[in-house]
Amino acid sequence: MEIRHLRCFVVLAEELHFTRAAERLHIEQPPLSRAIKELEDELGVVLFNRNRRGTLLTAAGAAFLQDVRRLFTVLDQARENAKAVAAGLRGSLRIAISDGAIDPRLSAFLARCRAEEPEVEIRLSEVPLAEQLRGLRSGDFMIGFAHTADVGDGVVAEPIWQDPLVIAVPARHALLVHKEVPLHELGGHPLVLCDPHACEGYCRELGRLLQAVEHKLNVVEEVSSLDMMLTLVGAGYGVGFMTATKIPVSQRPDVVIRPLAMDSAVITTYLLRSDNSNLSASLERFIDRLRDSSVG
Repeated sequence: MEIRHLRCFVVLAEELHFTRAAERLHIEQPPLSRAIKELEDELGVVLFNRNRRGTLLTAAGAAFLQDVRRLFTVLDQARENAKAVAAGLRGSLRIAISDGAIDPRLSAFLARCRAEEPEVEIRLSEVPLAEQLRGLRSGDFMIGFAHTADVGDGVVAEPIWQDPLVIAVPARHALLVHKEVPLHELGGHPLVLCDPHACEGYCRELGRLLQAVEHKLNVVEEVSSLDMMLTLVGAGYGVGFMTATKIPVSQRPDVVIRPLAMDSAVITTYLLRSDNSNLSASLERFIDRLRDSSVG
């Protein structure tokens, strides 16, 4: 079984069209057809159904596609590690971050890791939660950070940090009569919330908290960044939410930050990883170091 056969298979499985797949591979269509036929003959299974309506993966083809993608992930990792070692490093850690789970503690922790093990390359990717979970299961990412433990099978979620949830209020607003804002007082007020596609896990946790509000939520805007939320709040569109760790980078004359009057109004940052127990030595040290640095 040759790598070129597998690459042809993956591209055709993605395009489900021989002409488009051949164009992506920069080859003619007959060599692509031969490669697929040779692969099917070697496996002894039919990978594609071809008829007048088009090209479709068979059940065997769909299962084979998942395994081949994992194989290419391993090959990519091997290539990365070889380059890292050749450059004087001792491997790399691929980390995914979702839900805006970035704060000064993470920066300080990563700086410590780089200082204590400069020979280990740390690569960060900011991705949606669904993509992070797929990557953790497939091996594209070694670990991740997110604001939810609702991660399904195959992934372990370990709480690392907890932060009070606070609200951002326009500088002139009725809620400012409260030093700590009761949750029920938010009912009816326009809200500027995070886009659930950008911060899926965070929105789940915030949604659970806001279930206690008696009135139907009046969501006027959904945003994908803290800066946009503060901009809209400052302009008077509504009230927003953030964690207390973001306060130092959120100082604006047109926005006032208030705590919520409930101890359970917290957002937890979770370390996510595959439930595969075969962790590399560098990853085990990274996780142990992270646990040691956690202060709740």
